[in-house]
Amino acid sequence: MHAVIYDGNCNLCVTLVQLLEKLDQGERFSYVPMQDEQTLKQFEVTATDCEQGMLLIELNAEGTSQQHRWQGSDAAEEIGRLLPMGAMFVQAYRAIPGAKPTGDKAYEFIRDNRYGLFGKRPQTYESGYACADGSCTTALKK
Repeated sequence: MHAVIYDGNCNLCVTLVQLLEKLDQGERFSYVPMQDEQTLKQFEVTATDCEQGMLLIELNAEGTSQQHRWQGSDAAEEIGRLLPMGAMFVQAYRAIPGAKPTGDKAYEFIRDNRYGLFGKRPQTYESGYACADGSCTTALKK
């Protein structure tokens, strides 16, 4: 299981999380908005960490953090790799000369300008596959 830490106020971020929720249905991923400071503390994630983009954290069976963490475009690639048939797309992307550095720069630009480009939500989005209180759950919220 992995925890995806995303900006719950960013329209683009939330749209991508909702797409991932539909594709995965809580099988591989649970979600924590960057605005959930209590849960972030349990994962030893700071606000400064969140400024560098989304995070993907590998969880152990108890739902607590493992050593493996990915951030920013690396997190996006790892999420893609973990999805069914996603590994071949990530491998093809990485095989294209110059794609990785270009993708990293594009990610940074979008990360730094996300509210201006895509807007800010009036309320933080809480996933139906939430990761709260240090333990991730896949129970769909009603």
